[in-house]
Amino acid sequence: MRFCGILVVLMALLLAGCGGESARPPVTPPPVTQPEPPAKPLKLRSEAIPTTAVKITPSMDVYPPVLHSSEFQPPVSVGAGVNTAGAEDSAFVTWDGADLYFFFTPDPAVPAEKQLLDGVTGIYHSRKVGEQWQPAERVLLETDTSQALDGCVLVQGGQMWFCSARQGNYRSIDMWTAELKDGQWTDWQNAGALLNRDYKIGEMHLTATGDEIYFHSDEASKGGLDIWVTRKVGGAWQLPENVLAVNTLGDEGWPFLTPDGNELWFTRWYQGAPALYRSQKVGGQWSQPELIISHFAGEPSLDEDGNLYFTHHFFRDGKMLEADIYIARRR
Repeated sequence: MRFCGILVVLMALLLAGCGGESARPPVTPPPVTQPEPPAKPLKLRSEAIPTTAVKITPSMDVYPPVLHSSEFQPPVSVGAGVNTAGAEDSAFVTWDGADLYFFFTPDPAVPAEKQLLDGVTGIYHSRKVGEQWQPAERVLLETDTSQALDGCVLVQGGQMWFCSARQGNYRSIDMWTAELKDGQWTDWQNAGALLNRDYKIGEMHLTATGDEIYFHSDEASKGGLDIWVTRKVGGAWQLPENVLAVNTLGDEGWPFLTPDGNELWFTRWYQGAPALYRSQKVGGQWSQPELIISHFAGEPSLDEDGNLYFTHHFFRDGKMLEADIYIARRR
């Protein structure tokens, strides 16, 4: 089993497209498309969840998350405003802890080409009021939602980076950007040939200064997926360097950096399932990674208070039933 964040439904595409060879010859990205109001009201995601779906509760969880660190409280669900009986995945929380972005699909067993047309699969946003996450709403990054599958969000300084499977890509899945204007995400465009075609970046994270991108790719120096870093010098992204200190012969990916740049979080397999690891910068060098949470835990994201958000997949008899966003609060 391979745990994938951006789009549970596009696992194979992620491995082939986000870091592998291009699925088709490079093409010129399309011009920037301005958002327009949808032609008809957006479909509620609750309407698309199969009537046979049963919301998995902690008491029903065969493989609950296992905490390996005394720095955090036991992981719990972020609540009903975000999680449903469908699949919530690939969470990103803003540093102030006020906004949560994630990928949703109502039924992970449905093929991607059908999810493209279901009217609800895509990126969602929930805002925190008090201690409660409000009902999530769809984030539109295409005037025609049947033309793109989007996920793996990073939001920083009024800019969004996201993965997308859509026309005009250099690969099956490319990184795109969008700008926040008057409360609406607009000016979406391909992140460019250098990052997508030449460097083959997969899911990624920017440093707080915006001059380094940590990303995973199957262009491996050690094996499997590796984590790499590219640095911006003179306005140009430089040739990526392998982050050797955290990579093994297995898979390391889905990186996240804390605002101070001193903690690198990522996903690695442990005892046959995805788990969360952390490497700390000591003397300017990344330390030996330590296991923080295991048992189908992946894609870390932290707020400025150090609270840890991640995706937890529910499995039974070798079948993935659904996925939720969890939080392990910093003690």
